[in-house]
Amino acid sequence: MLADGSSVLHVGYTHPLVLGLDVTGRPLAWLSWAEAAVLYCREKVAWTAGESSTLLMGGTNRLSGQRSYLELSSIIALRTGTARPHRDTPTLCNANLFARDRYHCLYCGKRFSGSSLSRDHIIPTSRGGHDVWSNAATSCKRCNGFKMNRTPEEAAMSLLAVPFVPSFSEHLILSNKRILADQMEFLRSHVPAHRRGAYALVS
Repeated sequence: MLADGSSVLHVGYTHPLVLGLDVTGRPLAWLSWAEAAVLYCREKVAWTAGESSTLLMGGTNRLSGQRSYLELSSIIALRTGTARPHRDTPTLCNANLFARDRYHCLYCGKRFSGSSLSRDHIIPTSRGGHDVWSNAATSCKRCNGFKMNRTPEEAAMSLLAVPFVPSFSEHLILSNKRILADQMEFLRSHVPAHRRGAYALVS
């Protein structure tokens, strides 16, 4: 702990990810502390928010006797051209789908590991259904095998939750298990109001 109250993080320490934004404040991606440090050094950080900590980067200056430090904020806005393009919704893939549904089968309600889950198309694609967020549900392999090429109504299987299209901010929340409180608060402000209650303000 430094005199100003900030913490010191040594190289090699497992630091929580840094939330990267575009210059207008839209969430873009999670960045490792090493990626964030490079952006700081290249003067690619437009502005910062959230808590800051001190990352110990170098050795001792032989003239001043001082160690070199770099302040890292938990939220950084990147100048144009320094981050991947913003997307309004995340890509639909099994990993993102399972995260949206919290690794629960939407038919039996049980929680499973990713290897025991599959993507179910509520209206089967062979019957005109599309491979889109609103027609995709996380299903355990047993339930998916029982449902087969039927609709939930035909198989007498009720969905326990309504599939929804997650915002990109929700995707970032669901893809990181070590979110700091200030990062969570920021991301929640970008989640549709009717779903904010699903994301607790905890680190």
